Amino acid sequence: MRVVVQRVKRCSVTVDNSVVSEIGKGLLLLVGITDDDKQEDIDYLVKKVSQLRIFDDKEGVMNLSVKDIDGDVLSVSQFTLYASTKKGNRPSYIRAAKGEVSEGLYQKFRSDLAIVLNKPVPDGVFGAYMDVDLVNDGPVTIIIDSKQRDF
Repeated sequence: MRVVVQRVKRCSVTVDNSVVSEIGKGLLLLVGITDDDKQEDIDYLVKKVSQLRIFDDKEGVMNLSVKDIDGDVLSVSQFTLYASTKKGNRPSYIRAAKGEVSEGLYQKFRSDLAIVLNKPVPDGVFGAYMDVDLVNDGPVTIIIDSKQRDF
């Protein structure tokens, strides 16, 4: 499982010209799932995302987590995070899990994260074409991969 974490001042997801979710200050998560992901990958990423200290404390040091600031989290499924560009110029998505596999894991990630945060984790529409509008705060963007824990 791979997550791109973006610290945001606000963000929203629009599908078919309708806003389906939006948050204020917090995190936008772009979540990719591969065929061999399991509950241990979900557990690892839920812990990392919820405890990641990327918000400023009173001294201006990134020392607070999204939980510490009572921030919001918006999650968006994104199979293109597993694009391979090794060969040719057209990305291959063979490493991305098929929808019937990835949707369940994605929703489990969201629900487990919501439990840890003690608040809902809104998202886009799984498998839909989405417009994601965000104001990146910093910018701060971090990639976490459950299979490359030293990354």
